[in-house]
Amino acid sequence: MSTIKQEAERCLKCKKAMCSAHCPAATDIPQVVQLFLDGKIKKAGEILFYNNPLSAVTSIICPHERNCTGHCVRGIKGEPVMFYRIEEFVSRFYLETLDIPEIKKNGIKVAVAGSGPAGITMSLLLLLNGYDVTLFEAEDSIGGVLKYGIPPFRLPREILDMYKDIMLKMGLRFRPNTRIGTNIMIEDLFPDGYKAIFVATGTGRPNKLGLIGETLGHVHFAVDYLKSPAAFKLGNRVAVVGAGNVAIDAARTAIRRSHSHVTILHFMGEENMTANHEEVEMAQLEGVEFIHFAQAVRIKEDSVRCVRVNRIENADGTFSFEEDYSDVFDVPADSVIIAIGQGPGADMKAAGVKLTQKGLLDVNEYGETTLPGVFAAGDIVSGPKTVIEAVAFTKKVFSKMDEYMKSETR
Repeated sequence: MSTIKQEAERCLKCKKAMCSAHCPAATDIPQVVQLFLDGKIKKAGEILFYNNPLSAVTSIICPHERNCTGHCVRGIKGEPVMFYRIEEFVSRFYLETLDIPEIKKNGIKVAVAGSGPAGITMSLLLLLNGYDVTLFEAEDSIGGVLKYGIPPFRLPREILDMYKDIMLKMGLRFRPNTRIGTNIMIEDLFPDGYKAIFVATGTGRPNKLGLIGETLGHVHFAVDYLKSPAAFKLGNRVAVVGAGNVAIDAARTAIRRSHSHVTILHFMGEENMTANHEEVEMAQLEGVEFIHFAQAVRIKEDSVRCVRVNRIENADGTFSFEEDYSDVFDVPADSVIIAIGQGPGADMKAAGVKLTQKGLLDVNEYGETTLPGVFAAGDIVSGPKTVIEAVAFTKKVFSKMDEYMKSETR
């Protein structure tokens, strides 16, 4: 593998950089690479941080093959430039050497509910612009899905600790173990002087399969398992139902912690998996077995009953999937982990904001809810998406919040 400097030297610094065009945060990749090569690492890190405050995170967990790397011109006839390697190095160096800037306070109080990707991004943007921020988090530390949903072998926990330390030094007030929507409601915040409220509570409620056997004692939801894997005794054989990054994370964690034989069941083919290709490859190398075109239909005490799924090409070139109940088989399992997506919890139902049919917060293009002064972004608005998509929309919401609060205080 090339060194980071050699990788940077491969970059063509395209005037119309397709890598930047396909980055949801519109990172100026050629500029960052040139600054890095010129030895101006601090400046390169500053550009990354102010454009995407979570660049130290997204450089590690972004689906690079769909964004920057996947659209690098060099990738047409050879190996694309792995910009994320440069970004990770520069962003981490910047966080480790960051001198907290002198920030003039504007005296305006803002509440942020949820400290996942959107919550951290919004808190940083608010703090950097002089707002007094109180961050409410249902768990005991910041990170949300970054800490409680992504295993530490994929995202080192010390990065989140660095973000927490930086925000506290900027004046953040942090309220852990406080869930907005239960003991504190959104409407309780305004009388205490908050000019605006940003909701980024995510989608922590796991989706169910709706199968017989789902309540048995050896069946677990991936989001619960990943939050505290040490609390679970899985046994020697684990079946994971799902095809996304959460399913892959659960499978790779089970191999590490329980030394289990892990099988992933997926009702479509490998090319239809929503998980990052690199993560699927790593799971395969680590020993995870994949059974594609297998639809789970019942969970038994010691196995998952599946039916074979046939892939059928339609006349218009699209594909559909049809269950073949003449081909039924059991996959042995001491434990079953369900990873078929998440939805919103019940937190917002009593808040007085309008919800979508899926129970997500209904917002306009600027993240404004139906309650004046209440804004939202992240998975609670979009459903489960990537971290970089949450960052990109949160930046847009911040601009509108900033405008709203300044107009309210005139």
